[in-house]
Amino acid sequence: MAGDGTDSSAAAGAGTTEQASFGFRTVALGEKQGMVDHVFHQVASRYDLMNDLMSGGMHRLWKDAMVSWIAPPRKSRRTWRLLDVAGGTGDIATRIVESGERIEATVCDINNSMLTVGRDRAAMRGHAHDIRFAQGNAESLPFPDNHFDAYTIAFGIRNVPRIQVALDEAFRVLKRGGRFMCLEFTQVDVPVLDRIYDLYSFNVIPRMGQAVTGDGDSYQYLVESIRQFPNQARFAHMIGKAGFSRVDYRNLSGGIAALHSGWKL
Repeated sequence: MAGDGTDSSAAAGAGTTEQASFGFRTVALGEKQGMVDHVFHQVASRYDLMNDLMSGGMHRLWKDAMVSWIAPPRKSRRTWRLLDVAGGTGDIATRIVESGERIEATVCDINNSMLTVGRDRAAMRGHAHDIRFAQGNAESLPFPDNHFDAYTIAFGIRNVPRIQVALDEAFRVLKRGGRFMCLEFTQVDVPVLDRIYDLYSFNVIPRMGQAVTGDGDSYQYLVESIRQFPNQARFAHMIGKAGFSRVDYRNLSGGIAALHSGWKL
């Protein structure tokens, strides 16, 4: 990883190819997005089931904590606009739409397989008109400046080739007074738990992925990508670098996951 905590490193000189991490491998920056897309095409249909199995259902509590901290308006005189990035299955958007009134959610994901799952689920829950699904890249969002009241991204930003660029885009599309909120796996900070977590991650999760989805390699990548992601303090610094104020984070379950928050003021 680059020294500033980004997922890619700048070219050291003329003719040097920019690189990014793909799990523990180093690949050309331009190759990473296609490789990540392939992972999520493979796991889309059982993505939430695997989240339940891998986290023992804890991811649902973490997502509830995210919605609670962002505190969508229960009643509002105007439409409150949410952008949920890399949220293809619509899990966060659904929670937020159901938490209040006059909430309009847009789910943006680069992976069409994930979006297909999300559209179907939204329709089944009666949210076909409340939640819009759009295919787009977190590094170049297809939305105007100063448009959304909140931007959320859950377990997605570590898969973005250029994390700082995605954070800059989040700042751009938010209104003044808008809120950025990220839920991501991160660095466990509890002694002993960190060793247990590593043993579980590398020995159990890929085998579980192979048994449930027939694709252990994708889950090996997902485990490795967590270890490559900046720690809490470094990621908070990156959020501030994008222009956000009042940057804060909260560890969840001993730091297995963390919530990061920032405001566009």
